[in-house]
Amino acid sequence: MTFRTKNCFLFFLMLFGSMGLYAQAVHKTDVLIIGGGASGTTAGIQAARMGVNVTIIEETAWLGGMLTSAGVSAIDGNHKLPGGLWGEFRQKLYQHYGGPAAVETGWVSNTLFEPHVGDAILKQLAAAEKQLQVWFNTRFTSVKRENNNWVVNAVRNKKPCVINAAILIDATELGDVLAAAGAGYRIGMDNRDSTGEAYAPAKANDIIQDLTYVAVLKDYGKNADKTIARPEGYDAKVFDCSCDVSDPASFDSPQNNCFRMMQYGKLPNNKYMINWPKCGNDIYLNIIDSSTAGREKALQQAKLHTLRFVYYLQTALGYKNLGLADDEFNTPDKLPMIAYHRESRRLKGLVTFTLNHVARPYDNEQALYRTGIAVGDYTIDHHHLKNPAAPKIDFVKIKVPSYNVPMGSLIPEGVDGLIVAEKSISVSNIVNGATRLQPVVLQIGQAAGAMAAVCIQHHQQPAQLNVREVQQVLLKARGYIMPFIDVPVEDPQFEIIQQIGATGILKGTGVPYMWANQTWFYPALPVSGYELVQGLRLYYPALQQYWAGSGDMLTAAAFAKILQETGVTVTAEQVVKDLAAAGVVVSEQLSRRAVAVLLDKYLHPFSRPVAVNGDLL
Repeated sequence: MTFRTKNCFLFFLMLFGSMGLYAQAVHKTDVLIIGGGASGTTAGIQAARMGVNVTIIEETAWLGGMLTSAGVSAIDGNHKLPGGLWGEFRQKLYQHYGGPAAVETGWVSNTLFEPHVGDAILKQLAAAEKQLQVWFNTRFTSVKRENNNWVVNAVRNKKPCVINAAILIDATELGDVLAAAGAGYRIGMDNRDSTGEAYAPAKANDIIQDLTYVAVLKDYGKNADKTIARPEGYDAKVFDCSCDVSDPASFDSPQNNCFRMMQYGKLPNNKYMINWPKCGNDIYLNIIDSSTAGREKALQQAKLHTLRFVYYLQTALGYKNLGLADDEFNTPDKLPMIAYHRESRRLKGLVTFTLNHVARPYDNEQALYRTGIAVGDYTIDHHHLKNPAAPKIDFVKIKVPSYNVPMGSLIPEGVDGLIVAEKSISVSNIVNGATRLQPVVLQIGQAAGAMAAVCIQHHQQPAQLNVREVQQVLLKARGYIMPFIDVPVEDPQFEIIQQIGATGILKGTGVPYMWANQTWFYPALPVSGYELVQGLRLYYPALQQYWAGSGDMLTAAAFAKILQETGVTVTAEQVVKDLAAAGVVVSEQLSRRAVAVLLDKYLHPFSRPVAVNGDLL
């Protein structure tokens, strides 16, 4: 062998060897979830429970995102709508701390917990799923669509790797994947002409909500002094209005405003979540489209602002015994791993969920309520105090009931194989003020996981999904698709009432109510023949000419007569017998519960397919 031939041989040996190493570095999975935050974690658990192979890649060493890694460990809303994995998570918290009362420690929420406990619970839930892998300390660098699959380049523990997946879920905090995948998106406030929202500004802008770098403080004892070094640029006047300080000697009095402010985010075990909007540690930064380096640099200002507020609490307000918790975040500065972003990129989806859909679900051209995959009851809540340029919107005047999130808001226009979760779904800027909250995002993630699994099982694209099939999966997982506050998941007719509610034949009654809006099904109330016929007419055109009496309440005989008009023959006696068999109390007037059970048994209206815009197919 000549010298040249020997060198060529060695060259090709090295080349093929490196190709072999490259091939070994490719990881294949059915579903890849980028982001192990609130939605990414529940998406992974749900998809794995449905038997598909799932991989989550997460930049930090924790699961939970805003719930844990960002330190926002106080659940906003859905206290009486604990569906699906959100309900499982809360039950685990109850078990850990000793019941509901043990987590009602601060007045901002009914459920508060230590961030590290939330992380541990989510990891426990994830570890129970054999089909789920979680890669921590992993950051994606690019995504590309090739041969109906996704090729994702990432860096795992500082080493490059490649992941192939059929379905990709964007569960990042700022919608980074959807942007990299070429999906359309919006940033900032919409104009009222584009959304039809009377409260939106006349002209669109790129202004987003304030973000917060949360701190978790710990009480180290009455005589402890945990005062941090005076932060650079500290000015006490910036925080003067955070509470009304009238008598320094009364800080520990429940009547003192400063004491009440500190109780806002009090956590179990004498810890305090510092996430205070008014002259507190909110800050305005729009870093959504910034580079990774640009974001990190800007967030140093957010951290500094929070440390200034902590210093103010310790010195001006006298809480020197409260120091940065040493048993929460394994970071050099003891602050959370990530910031709390209230707003991100918002997808341009197959549908866009607006305030009009929330406020009047049954009175819209698009019946998006029929396509619900998650529910929320928190009011429209925006933080804009730190940006004087933000157009003034009186959010107090925006009164809405509880609502459900439409499936089409998770599916992008024109990009196959991609599902969007977290806060980046297709909603208006105004509605983002409600859908961004933790229990809603947990449910959105679970829905995204269910959608991904059904795509894999049927070899479908997200835009081809059967809405009713996805909803049925979520109902089986004890999730809500309709926000009925008076029919809990433990109710024996929960699934049936949810299904009939999603058809619109029997509608709920929405009630705006402070920070926990409501929608009531009223299962015990009687139903008039007129109401039933009105609901059925869209499904059975023959009933357009049928008159049922405007005020007559339904009896078994009247119900049987209406069914005959739909082509179903049944007697009043059979109606009574079937209700008794279902365990429903039978009275002379049929209740809404009874009618829901009978509709499900005889007509099966939930099986009628619907499009993502709510149209009946």
